[in-house]
Amino acid sequence: MFLRHISFLKAVLLHSLTAFGGPQGHLAMMMKTFVQQRKDVTEQELMEYNAFCQLLPGASSSQTLTLIGYKRGGVMLAVATLLIWITPACLLMGSLSFLLQYFDKRALQVDIFKYVQPMAVGFLAYGGIKAYQISIRSMATFIIMLVAMLASYFLKSPWTFPALIILGGIISNFSNKRIPDIAEKPKKIQWGNLWLFALIFILAGFFSEMARANNWITRRPFNLFENFYRFGSLVFGGGDILIAMMLEQYVFRAKSTFMTSEELLTGAGIMRAMPGPTFSVSAYVGGMVMRNLGTGAQFLGCILAPVAIFLPSLLLVLFFFPIWNNLKKHVMIYRALEGINAVVVGIMWAATFFLFLSISLTWYNLLIMAGTLAILCFTRLPSPVIVIACILAGWLLKGA
Repeated sequence: MFLRHISFLKAVLLHSLTAFGGPQGHLAMMMKTFVQQRKDVTEQELMEYNAFCQLLPGASSSQTLTLIGYKRGGVMLAVATLLIWITPACLLMGSLSFLLQYFDKRALQVDIFKYVQPMAVGFLAYGGIKAYQISIRSMATFIIMLVAMLASYFLKSPWTFPALIILGGIISNFSNKRIPDIAEKPKKIQWGNLWLFALIFILAGFFSEMARANNWITRRPFNLFENFYRFGSLVFGGGDILIAMMLEQYVFRAKSTFMTSEELLTGAGIMRAMPGPTFSVSAYVGGMVMRNLGTGAQFLGCILAPVAIFLPSLLLVLFFFPIWNNLKKHVMIYRALEGINAVVVGIMWAATFFLFLSISLTWYNLLIMAGTLAILCFTRLPSPVIVIACILAGWLLKGA
């Protein structure tokens, strides 16, 4: 089965090595790679997948890519897609937990990635333009988009995204849009995914508490798995919210016995310069938490933490997606999609403005932003080529 999808899996690997800009930047790059170039999904399907994943806890861009794999080849290809997507970033961030002690932290602020952020703005703007063309078809959806953009920019609560999506769906229900008469069989609901999610959640909590209460020698791996499984099951709002949860768990509550706030924030800062999912920072934190137990335990921490944090995302998205597909046949949910997609466009534009204002507006940064946007809009140049060119420019022009 995998041989039939080898070209798709190669595209996922290349995407994992070149996808910068956080969840919204990843969506823009998916639109270029998996919609326009490969045609694995349509623009409407990608927007719908992303809107659906915003309603779930966990890593939304990872869940969206997982659904693309699920559409192409079912559950096994979805699992393979997720593994290929997360592995390069997790390897890089896990390695950092071993190498950090050998580096001067100031030396890590290298210039090689200095053109990546303005390039990411170009990708975000491209994604926002394409999403606007797909989803904004009336004054009502334009207003929903505008409100979502302002709320996403100014409100930093982890509940902002799901609350906006639900509100957008409610508002768009006042339309008189009719469901097209399309015969489609109901999707089979995989109840096993939900039972497995709940069972792991309960068992992880039980063994973690037993290990703590009885002071097991092996208590730290049990505690680590439970912590990250809980993070992956409950976190809304992406990497920034995850960083805050890890700071509270491993720095403030543990009184810096596992790692200092400087070490955690250094890893978080380097993660932003890396391609791939933002939740890959879990591999770094897992290694740092286990490092004083020896090299083997540290390596185990680098594996346990990302497995624990991405597993809930996989189980929840594969369970709820067939339910979502079946619910779309009801007029209330069908009408809600219009408002939900408008909210996603607003969130994309908020991310674009936020990143745009966070970098220095020098002439070369503005040129890279405009150049990236123009290349994406008017050429068929693959996204990875643009990314590699910007990294090479940062390496060749470092110190300039």
